[in-house]
Amino acid sequence: MSELILWSIAFIVGLAVLVKSSDYFTDSAEKIGLRFGIPAFIVGVTIVAIGTSLPELVSALVAVFLGAPEIGIGNVVGANIVNILLIIGLVSIVSKKIKIYYELKHVDLPFLMGSTFLLALVIFDGQVTIIESALLIVVLVIYLWYTIYSRTERKNPQIKKEFKKEKEILKEKHKLKKSTWAILVGGAVFIYLGANLTVTSAIELSEILGISKDIIAISIISLGTTLPELAVSVSAARKKQPEIAIGNVLGSNIFNSLAVVGIPGLIGGVLFGPLIFEISLVAIFVLIGATLLYHFMVEDREITMWEGGLLLVFYVFFLLYLFGFV
Repeated sequence: MSELILWSIAFIVGLAVLVKSSDYFTDSAEKIGLRFGIPAFIVGVTIVAIGTSLPELVSALVAVFLGAPEIGIGNVVGANIVNILLIIGLVSIVSKKIKIYYELKHVDLPFLMGSTFLLALVIFDGQVTIIESALLIVVLVIYLWYTIYSRTERKNPQIKKEFKKEKEILKEKHKLKKSTWAILVGGAVFIYLGANLTVTSAIELSEILGISKDIIAISIISLGTTLPELAVSVSAARKKQPEIAIGNVLGSNIFNSLAVVGIPGLIGGVLFGPLIFEISLVAIFVLIGATLLYHFMVEDREITMWEGGLLLVFYVFFLLYLFGFV
């Protein structure tokens, strides 16, 4: 019992360090991006999304080094489910209604759908080869290139108006301090330390409790590592900027599916065994279903409070199933 308590405390501490350091890192990265006049949506879909996905990435790398790659894979699947069902659900309720001014259906949504299905195909056979990893990274680079360099070329007058207005305001509003860069570096260091402790304690707890590592990753770890996304998105909704939340979830899920799986695979391939467990298979299908539902919801450029409530219901039901209550 004392061992269980010890590793439980270690898990909580590690997760707290991981989340808090990610928060500092993301905040610094966001300030740097805004200072250079990058529009809010671009900040959400690139800088903030990548920064808030660092817990998943570093956890996946640490899990591979510690011989438990299923934790990294389970974390990615679980985190993407949390991003759509929990975060978008909460943001929709807080905002009452999310209005989307940016055109998503031509590139962003197809990339989201494509990366989700590609993730499912890559991990379904129980291994991520170097070739598959390289493919995932290439797709991510293409998406980021398009997001950064092509978005301003859209001919939609509303988009151009938003970009021009944001660039003029943000450069004056956000001043950089020397400490911002130091916090950025320090945050990265503590992200690694927190991830290492989190993964190590998760492995020990799974052995003590007799629960598979992938279940712990899909449920508890994924919820913990997505706290930065949750904090950023809900905060943006309260500030009447729900479009940052939309961009954050889009970018974060795409980054998780492509980079968090692809980068560890480039080390030399990742072998974690076929996904034959019922929970793992259900989680993959839930992720695909949630992504499809999200796709249909944002096609008309708005998500209502009632749609957000439906997403939350699905997430609660998924958790109940995960822990055997339904």
